[in-house]
Amino acid sequence: MAQKDLIQAVNKQVANWTVLYTKLHNYHWYVKGRHFFTLHVKFEELYNEAATIIDEFAERILALDGKPVATLKEYLELSSIKEASGSEKEEDMVKQLHDDFATIVDELQEAIELAEKAEDTATADMMTEVKMSLRKHMWMFKAYLG
Repeated sequence: MAQKDLIQAVNKQVANWTVLYTKLHNYHWYVKGRHFFTLHVKFEELYNEAATIIDEFAERILALDGKPVATLKEYLELSSIKEASGSEKEEDMVKQLHDDFATIVDELQEAIELAEKAEDTATADMMTEVKMSLRKHMWMFKAYLG
């Protein structure tokens, strides 16, 4: 049961990060304003990071003899992250990403606890590394927002 719960938690992260990947592309393409140059580059950096995380988490699920979600329908049903509306201003984009990352950090902590319960240090370590990266991004977003 612990293994099944862990696979489900990692699958939720695959879904979250896939929706986030698309949202980050939306923001990258549609950002406008005084901070265009800074945010355009930052959003690209983040969607590249998201692509790596998606692949690592999906492959971890396969290593655990699970099946990663792999359709848009599944991603949207399972994700805690909502799609971009397409009308966000630059500050709203950063605030939304901060909030999305906070949601993911909380869910990663739950997944880390499930991994530890299943005595799966590899998955726990993988999730901890992502959580640390997100906390750094959140700090930077908070500094940007003042």
